[in-house]
Amino acid sequence: MTELDVSGPPTEAPEEGESAAVLPFPLTKDLVTVPAASPEPSAEGEVKPGEWEAELPDTEDPEAEGLAEGADVDPPREVYPPSISEWMEGRDKARQPVFPEWVKLPDQRKAVRKWAVRHYSAMLGYHAWRLPCIYTPKLLAYSPSGAWRWSSAVGKWVFDAEGRALRLASVLDEDAATYLKLSRQRDARVRLRSVIATVASAVSLTVALLLWVMAPTWLLALSIAALATGLGLSGAPADQPLIDRAKVTFRKRKLSSDIVIRAHEVAKLTDKDQTIAFPRPIGRDGDGWRVVVDLPYGKTFEDSVKAHARLASGMDIAPTQLFMDKDETSGRRVSYWIADRDPLAVPSGKTPLLGATRVDFWKPFPWGVDERGNPVMATMLWLSLLVGAVPRQGKTFSARTIALAAALDPHVRLIVFDGKASPDWRSFTKVAHRIGFGIVPRDGFDPVMHMVNALMELKADVEDRYHRLSELPLHICPEGKLTPEISRDKKLNMPLTLVVVDEVQEYLQHPTHGKTILDLLVYLARVAPAVGVSVMNSTQKPDDTACPSVLRDQHQARFSLRVGSWQVSDVVLGAGSYSEGLDASKLLKSHKGVGLLKGMSDDSGIVRTYLANGRDADTILTRARALREAEGTLTGDAAGEQSASRNADAILDDVAAVLGRSEEKVWSETVVDRLAEYNGAVYGEWAELEGRAKADQLAAALKPYGITTGQVWGKTESGKGANRRGIERQHIVDAVTQRNKKQGDS
Repeated sequence: MTELDVSGPPTEAPEEGESAAVLPFPLTKDLVTVPAASPEPSAEGEVKPGEWEAELPDTEDPEAEGLAEGADVDPPREVYPPSISEWMEGRDKARQPVFPEWVKLPDQRKAVRKWAVRHYSAMLGYHAWRLPCIYTPKLLAYSPSGAWRWSSAVGKWVFDAEGRALRLASVLDEDAATYLKLSRQRDARVRLRSVIATVASAVSLTVALLLWVMAPTWLLALSIAALATGLGLSGAPADQPLIDRAKVTFRKRKLSSDIVIRAHEVAKLTDKDQTIAFPRPIGRDGDGWRVVVDLPYGKTFEDSVKAHARLASGMDIAPTQLFMDKDETSGRRVSYWIADRDPLAVPSGKTPLLGATRVDFWKPFPWGVDERGNPVMATMLWLSLLVGAVPRQGKTFSARTIALAAALDPHVRLIVFDGKASPDWRSFTKVAHRIGFGIVPRDGFDPVMHMVNALMELKADVEDRYHRLSELPLHICPEGKLTPEISRDKKLNMPLTLVVVDEVQEYLQHPTHGKTILDLLVYLARVAPAVGVSVMNSTQKPDDTACPSVLRDQHQARFSLRVGSWQVSDVVLGAGSYSEGLDASKLLKSHKGVGLLKGMSDDSGIVRTYLANGRDADTILTRARALREAEGTLTGDAAGEQSASRNADAILDDVAAVLGRSEEKVWSETVVDRLAEYNGAVYGEWAELEGRAKADQLAAALKPYGITTGQVWGKTESGKGANRRGIERQHIVDAVTQRNKKQGDS
């Protein structure tokens, strides 16, 4: 129990037989209030802690003047003034930039110059073509009307027509004095103006005769054109302008605080007691308006996201013109950017890679622009990327732009597989280390088996990289991580690698190898980025059936173009993205190549990806192949190196070759070891597997030919009998016979 130390005047002890006198307890301003609860019982007549509050006199009583209930138990902490560095940092953050971004950024200056040239050249050409064909006939047609208007105006001026109304009014009022005064004024004006008009007419006629007789042809033509232009402009109807508009003016008006407040009221983000506040003035920001508001207390950024459509309606704009940014300094502060028109419908233009000689894939490269036209730089280091969209929204072209940037770095190894076998990726045969199209075997080549072998080869490479990086000396690998120098060292053979799988759902749903491909992609997306192997998967079916969550969740970066609903958008971008204001279902069909990017950097937002059509891609890849040939980094399929899956059914001949004629059943592990000895370049990695993994690998390779594995009795090296998975020789013979028969029939 807390003890209360009360200081007061000393009292003498009562003498024996005298009753104790009750002294008034002095109240002081420094009295500390003690908590009321006390676990210890108090003796009779002893004041319990906490009873002082109940016995305090009313502070409104005049006798209690100057008394206080006591100081706070937990006084506020002392607030120290900020240091000089903190004060300067705060001032720097509050300082507005002197020049706009387009003045400071070279890319923006270049874009402004291009726009100015394109804009004014278009206007000049527009009017130059219409001058002889439209404007000149109009001038000639309007000239008589203009001449009549000029002559009428001169006649009214000479005869003082503007004073006629006053003179008529004085007549109606029978005001003779005023009428006589106005009449004398009119007569004086008419005499003076008549002289001026006569002299001007004589001078004009003389000048016209001199020009007709003495002036050169060009001067006479110029004078006639000037006179016709003046008469035509004067005679043009007010509702039919002579010159057409070369540029359509988009609906744009000044945004005021009243409009913003009205929008929040109709969106039900305010109430009668609280409205929004403006911590910064409303101002222009590029091709739009920047508005920063503080919502009422209790309202959050998520509330404004949910009211996005109502806010746009309250501002009388389209929802695609309103963009929201979260402010990290306050949960109720929201930054709006209101575009003058839909910026996502404006094409971002062709990729700058067309003018690039080469790319350093270790550094960010241009991928597109945001809603305001600012460049968006992408990077694939240390991450995997998932791209999702409905068909024909630019998903493949967006992913291909990243692959084109990787191709322009001769030290980046490309592995490309296209599940729909479209023409979009065909040109990558010039540079890809491993490449395949579709899922249907053709001409003895099985692309799915080729993909399985390529991914298994890459998995073994990833595992080997981890070991080798940890064993490199510190002066080469100081932190045990891949560096640009290591990745470009051909002796170490650890280049940056980009794995691209377009329409990944086609491979994942393969009846035979789908599970194997899923396991390999999950492993690579989860583990491989740390050693310089990045995975980029794209799909138009991001559901759990076509693209399971076990694979989607391994992607650190997500890019979603237009999808059907906000639920699908959350599947692609990750759970909770909708509450952050990221909803790809709000994109329109006209927003091709436009998507929401999340996870590639600290900021999430809209990207209008650059365009590289088929011809542009072929041009870039031709340049990329020349770079790789010059650097000596052209490998794999692009270099014509044969791989195990080039002959899809070669596995049958190889297994038949390693089986003895007297062997009816053989363990799968034994077959794999024999295959490794028979063709180490192809099956060496299989032999490195342990235990059941060998049997699984052989079973997966033989399953497309209808050969299954079962329990086979055999003896170990020690002579002990055991049951293990194996194959029957007769099944191999039957498969080879059936294959040869089909080839003979064809």
